[in-house]
Amino acid sequence: MVTAPLDPRWSWVAATLALAAAVACWPASPARSRLVALLAPARGPGGCLGRLAGWIAVEPRRGAVVLVVSALCGGLLAGAGGTIAAGIASSFGYHRWRAGAVRRGRASEVAALLDAVAVMTAELRAGAHPASAAAAAAVGRGVVHRVLTSVAAGAQLGAQVPALLERHAGKEPAIADELRRMAAAWALAERHGATLAELMDAVRADLEARVRLAGQIKAQLAGPRASSAVLAGLPVLGVALGQGIGANPWQVLAGTPVGQGLLVVGTGLVCAGMLWSGRITGKAVPQ
Repeated sequence: MVTAPLDPRWSWVAATLALAAAVACWPASPARSRLVALLAPARGPGGCLGRLAGWIAVEPRRGAVVLVVSALCGGLLAGAGGTIAAGIASSFGYHRWRAGAVRRGRASEVAALLDAVAVMTAELRAGAHPASAAAAAAVGRGVVHRVLTSVAAGAQLGAQVPALLERHAGKEPAIADELRRMAAAWALAERHGATLAELMDAVRADLEARVRLAGQIKAQLAGPRASSAVLAGLPVLGVALGQGIGANPWQVLAGTPVGQGLLVVGTGLVCAGMLWSGRITGKAVPQ
């Protein structure tokens, strides 16, 4: 029985997929965790060490697998230009996905802190000690639970709670501004004898107004964001329509040197346009 020889392209496909699977299954490096721990105290808003620690902390294997597989598929469909274009598109898509995950995580932490401040305000109005109020508000898990548990312990031991909140604000960038508002309110209550419950209620009202405003702005920006996504998809639709009427634009893009260059440049321009529009709309949303 004679079998046909295996197409060399599929050998490269199998090798690339095996490499992607190996990258996905590679165990986490202990050195990365140690380096993140060393750089964690140096994190700060906009600091180089903070950005480096954040980059190392994010597990890069998923992005590497997406990049390898998409570049492989692009190379099979459109040659070298397709490989580069697919790499650009997949990198952009992964970046957008990560940014969206960070925004959703921050919104979740802010919502949890808003609920915790509301509980803490109710406890203070009922006459509870600030330590007991913070302990009652530290429910669930996550950053808010960790911060309020620390605040409750500090208030119980007579520590400087505003300074403690400021330290937590430096370590938790997702809710740093909110924690600084709480620290300012607590310091005002300690310095001038104002009612902590009233000040915390003012912080809660401010947080609630900011969350409501951010939601309204995001709803108003849904139209421009949808328009930018539609405009980014128009080149793909144009190629599909050209194929449908028999103009064969894909053959030009995948089979000629000029088409290969146009494919790479067009993909890069589309991704750059979406990044630009994302930055414009992102500046309108309050942080």
